[in-house]
Amino acid sequence: MYRRILKHITNHKILSTEQCGFRLGLRTDNATYYLTTETLNATNNKLLVGGIICDLEKTFDSVNHDILLYKLKFYGISEQALQIYQSYIGNRYCRTAIYNGIKNSNKVSNWAKLRHGIPQGSILGPLLFLLYINDLHKIINKTSAPIN
Repeated sequence: MYRRILKHITNHKILSTEQCGFRLGLRTDNATYYLTTETLNATNNKLLVGGIICDLEKTFDSVNHDILLYKLKFYGISEQALQIYQSYIGNRYCRTAIYNGIKNSNKVSNWAKLRHGIPQGSILGPLLFLLYINDLHKIINKTSAPIN
């Protein structure tokens, strides 16, 4: 699954060039260098510089399955492959166990179906997350207003 989707997004140049995380040959150093260079160039040209820094807490847990599948379809993933991805991220359940220190008196919640989140610790998780946030910079750029 990983190799096929990586080949598809590479061949079609789907991932944003601004995205450096979770990509071969690109690191946060690259993003830092790009940000510093652009900021210095703008400052040297007497332009105003602004920024939005966003720390996404529990990012992999926040991925909405329906939105991710929609984006995969938008990026040209076939119906057959979409069914495989839907199976991979869907039909997952979780529950919470609470140990209170007394033998055989643990409390356990009911099973609940997960509607958000992608499996962590897998090779596929980071790539799916990149596709999920791939158009974020376009949304920010469209909603940004020039400063007078």
